[in-house]
Amino acid sequence: MRKSISIVFLLLSISLFAQDDVAIKSQVADAISELREFIAIPNDALDPDDIDRNIMWLKRKFGERGFNTAELDTEGLPLFFAALPVSDGKPTVLIYMHFDGQSVDPSKWDQPNPYQVVLKAPEGDGFKTISFDELDEDINYEWRLFGRSTSDDKSPIVMLLNAIDLLKNEGKDIPFNVKVILDSEEEKSSKPLPKAVKQYRELLEADFLMIVDGPVHASGDPTVVYGCRGITTLSLTTYGPIKPQHSGHYGNYAPNPGFQLAQLLATMKDTDGKVTIPGYYDGISIDEATEQILKSVPDSDAEIAERLQFKTPEKVGGFYQAALQYPSLNIRGLGSGWVGDKARTIVPESATAELDLRLVVESDGNRLKKLVKDHIAKQGFQVLDHEPSKEERMQFEKIVTVKEGSVTDAFRTDLDNPYGQFLTNTLGSLFDKEVIQIRTMGGTVPIAPFVNELKIPAFIVPVVNPDNNQHSPNENVKIGQLAYGIKAFYGILSSKLN
Repeated sequence: MRKSISIVFLLLSISLFAQDDVAIKSQVADAISELREFIAIPNDALDPDDIDRNIMWLKRKFGERGFNTAELDTEGLPLFFAALPVSDGKPTVLIYMHFDGQSVDPSKWDQPNPYQVVLKAPEGDGFKTISFDELDEDINYEWRLFGRSTSDDKSPIVMLLNAIDLLKNEGKDIPFNVKVILDSEEEKSSKPLPKAVKQYRELLEADFLMIVDGPVHASGDPTVVYGCRGITTLSLTTYGPIKPQHSGHYGNYAPNPGFQLAQLLATMKDTDGKVTIPGYYDGISIDEATEQILKSVPDSDAEIAERLQFKTPEKVGGFYQAALQYPSLNIRGLGSGWVGDKARTIVPESATAELDLRLVVESDGNRLKKLVKDHIAKQGFQVLDHEPSKEERMQFEKIVTVKEGSVTDAFRTDLDNPYGQFLTNTLGSLFDKEVIQIRTMGGTVPIAPFVNELKIPAFIVPVVNPDNNQHSPNENVKIGQLAYGIKAFYGILSSKLN
């Protein structure tokens, strides 16, 4: 529910947000050109050379807007930092985004090169490619730009740069000190970030943190998110014969690791999808006021089921937003032997399940991993952290190797925080719509180190379209969302706190 807005704020807003659509559209045209240039620099999070080339581009572009820039060394790849000249007496906003991207398989894309932006217009249930020559002064906001990282997360960076241009062109004063931190390893868990935030604490000091990543609510309405789930991972491997064996010779005799793994996984959840491991949901409660906040988000469980094409959802939490308030236990991948055309009549030598555990503020990732390992041991498995030796294979009836991933913590800011009210009020006045306030989003952004070290409230202000195919082939951003993002940055960075 949107908080009440003061008369003074309303009067300021009427003046502040009166910039015409012509100026916005003109800036969108510049943003499209700049985004095409930015996307053309590959940004695979696994390639350090890609990251270096992107940082060079960022230094130039932020420098042109008057930012002081720095490359911050970490234990991994460097972070990029930029700040407008600091003025005493102004509150400071720290803006987090990332410029690395997921790897691509060009064969899965409907264009020759995922790093060369393609312009498409809606046609039937899909899109048709059109020439950039068709862009004119009356830009069609329904058209889309397709390419890796167009939405996740390069377009928000370009939106910020172009909002700064618009503010300067219109002579607007920015009543904030603006700092920007851009992550280079977000797509591979931002492992160096906690130590880096501690190392560069003074440089990053701010009054509040604004994360610009991810899509707006499925309704397309302005959205402010007050928290996100964390994540950790487990890899489980069970073992059969030392090498794959002929199923005619050894079926019914050599232990089958696929069945062992399937039976083990089946003990972890009931038929309603609830985790059965004792203590997994400890510490989590949803009071009546919180439930009303969750129900205020205009989701439709029926529409979600229709879109994803399943009959009945799992019953953790009772409805979609409530489900996000609990830690999850998800099988993200399974493998054993060969499948499809390559299937062979063998007893496999091993079977592996990759699990991800989404975390909430009340849950500790290391504690949950221990609960899972303890549960596995109770099922009669010898739990190892390495591939078993021959001696171990001969000693133990059932063995599972467990490899643990790092922990990215969850974060959550109170919904009555004054900076959150500022963001909500600003976006509500700017777009003349009720702002959707989400307590916790399902995905993970590695923000907890900022919250824990800098002791500041954090908010996610998403700006891209919800159907953007992030992490997948044919990732895209709607041109109208470029306008939305530029306008959102413009409004936030030119509004004064009450």
